Amino acid sequence: MSQNKVVAHYQDGRILKGFTVNFQPTKPTFHLTHPEATPTPEPVKVQVDELKAIFFVKDLVGRAKPSPRRQEFEPGKPVLGRKVRVVFSDGEILVGTTQGYDVKQLGFFVFPADKETNDERIFVVKGATRQVSFI
Repeated sequence: MSQNKVVAHYQDGRILKGFTVNFQPTKPTFHLTHPEATPTPEPVKVQVDELKAIFFVKDLVGRAKPSPRRQEFEPGKPVLGRKVRVVFSDGEILVGTTQGYDVKQLGFFVFPADKETNDERIFVVKGATRQVSFI
């Protein structure tokens, strides 16, 4: 099983970084291991419904000075999936594409429009959104 690098953003503002091998979009929990835990890392059980989103990232360090995500697509570049705009309950906006939005599910994946970001894909927890609209 391959490890995914993730940054879990809680609805209350907490952030937890680490690795997971057992996240599934249909399951209510997953385990996250902190990258600096020693000698034997103990995974933390994460309740998905307490989260805002799970960011699957290229690296856990990120950029020294993160800039805001671009909220538009590159002109003339084809996209896979449906273009979507997500407004989180805290007011943050995410623009990207999705291939599997279903109102009956716990959440859905968004691939960000901004290709320069550290985020490869983002699992948006539906309960942490104010509005989801196709654009």
